[in-house]
This record gives sequence, C-alpha cells and structure tokens, in this order.
Amino acid sequence: MLLIQEQIYRLDISLNILQQHSKIDQILIHQQTELLEVLTGFESNNRYEIKNSFGQRIYFAAEDTDFCTRNCCGASRPFTMRILDNMGREVITLERPLRCGSCCCPCCLQEIAIYAPPGVPIGYVTQIWHPCLPRFTIQNERREDVLKIIAPCLLCSCCADVDFEIRSLDEENVVGKISKQWTGFMREAFTDADNFGIQFPLDLDVKMKAVMLGACFLVDFMFFESSGN
Repeated sequence: MLLIQEQIYRLDISLNILQQHSKIDQILIHQQTELLEVLTGFESNNRYEIKNSFGQRIYFAAEDTDFCTRNCCGASRPFTMRILDNMGREVITLERPLRCGSCCCPCCLQEIAIYAPPGVPIGYVTQIWHPCLPRFTIQNERREDVLKIIAPCLLCSCCADVDFEIRSLDEENVVGKISKQWTGFMREAFTDADNFGIQFPLDLDVKMKAVMLGACFLVDFMFFESSGN
C-alpha cells in the first residue's frame, strides 16, 4: 500500500511539473535578503521565490546546507536545493557536489544534478573547461549533451544585466538566456541577494526547462554569491 501511495505521489508531482512548465517561456527568480546574514556576516541558507512572467509565484526554493559547510566553503560549497510548489510539496531537487573552484584546473569542474520528482534524474549541467569564458553543457538524464551555456568574458554587473546565452550544440543558434539582473547599487554592494530571469522557447521540453532552472542556481553560486561579502 505504501509503495502504491508513493507511486501516486510521484505521478502527481510529475503531472504538476508538466502542467506548470508547459505554459511558460520565462521564469523570474528573486533571492530573499537575509537580515541576519547582513548584520552578522555569517552565511545563511539561501531562499528564493520563483515566479512566472506575470509575477505569480509558482515555486519556492530553499537551500539545505549545514552551518559549517556554508561558512567554511562559502560560495564553493556543495548544496541541496529543494524546490517546493505552492502546496509545500518538493517537486524538484538540485544537488551540487563539492568541486574545484579554479579555472586553472580542468579536472573536477563544477556540476549540478536535477531531479524531478526527487530521486528521479532528469538532467545535468556540467562546466566546460575554458581559460577565459564560463561555459556549460546542459545534458539530459542519459548524460547526452543537449544545449550549451556561454557567458561573456567579463561578468561585471554594474548598472547592467549579465546574460548567459543558451545555444545549440553547434553554438550557431541562441535558444534562450539566463540573465543576472541589476538590482541597484545598495543591494549589489551590501548583500548577495540576486535576481535572475530565464527565457526559453515555449515548446521546449519541460525537463530541459527544469534543468535550466538548475543551471541558474549553479551560475548564481559560482559567480554572484559572494558579491556582497
């Protein structure tokens, strides 16, 4: 009986993800400012509101990492990100392992795994070694390359957005982008709370939309998490 209930629960979550993602071509991610973190300087678990293009909240994301890991490893820390729907059910899980943070080392590059529902892998985002340009590959559940993410050489977000282009494997066509949005001088200078936007085709595979969501969190931690420290 418990096995049947778990299968029904997983099916319900899968249907919820399909319904949510099939209707959207843009996602907005707003990181919440943690007052205790601003006052003490100790890193706290990140929390985010995930909204559609109309500003309606569709998900809530909460980091699940212990105190020592957050404050010893900083932005390079491994983490589990739990994404909940508006009913409080965990619908997507993101897992980032501890990897090397140096661009000079081509081994043990950054990666994040996406599970939806939790426990069922649907894709991966892996860093491609490059001496200058941040590059990533978006993979499906079978570890097959599907898309690429390419960022500009300079990631300065002063008074302007920073766009990470999502391209086809041959890099000829731009199919979407992940944008780090400028939030104002005070917020950028004194906090690490960031806003992002993700754009993709409406008819893109819903699994790949979820994987792009995971890519956005990896980009945030790698390049913008420590900006306010």
